[in-house]
Amino acid sequence: MNIILLGPPGAGKGTQARHLVETRNMIQLSTGDMLREAKDSGTEMGKIVADVMARGDLVTDEIVIGLIREKLAGDKVGGFIFDGFPRTLAQADALADLLAASGETLDAVIEMQVDDAALVSRITGRYTCGNCGEVYHDDTKRPAVAGTCDKCGSTDMKRRADDNEDSLRQRLMEYYKKTSPLIGYYYAKGQLSSVDGLADIADVQAVIASILD
Repeated sequence: MNIILLGPPGAGKGTQARHLVETRNMIQLSTGDMLREAKDSGTEMGKIVADVMARGDLVTDEIVIGLIREKLAGDKVGGFIFDGFPRTLAQADALADLLAASGETLDAVIEMQVDDAALVSRITGRYTCGNCGEVYHDDTKRPAVAGTCDKCGSTDMKRRADDNEDSLRQRLMEYYKKTSPLIGYYYAKGQLSSVDGLADIADVQAVIASILD
């Protein structure tokens, strides 16, 4: 099974993707993670990525599509979760071509719906464990011991530099301009399902499970 998780920054895509990886043995294809992995891999594609990032240039669609093509050719296990890709209609068309060429199908597109004001509150209080990636929040999910990850015991807590209100509103605007057209695109294809991204994490997990089953 192959799915796309759509939604603005902070909608909960990463949290839900990790749950699907753990419970369904799926593979999360996050654009950022793939780029970092490629940069350190030493492969030909990795060298191209490293060079582009070293120059501070934007990574092109062709590079991202090339990385995804490599992943599709590897171990599929329980299927793929596309997280952060596609971001544009052109990328959506490219992904459709890639899947078809690999003999794969896109089984579901799940939109994580959010209220912007609530999302700002969620994001500005968010921080993560630098070791395992577990997500915490100043108001809704504090670790049992302040400054110590419940999951792995690390004390390496991190906040994203752009997790502030001004930066978040800019990121939201970028999402609505470039990525939100994908909602209509996949709706027209009959592949779109929507969930409340600001609901309790377990409730969102349950709704997503019902969509996939």
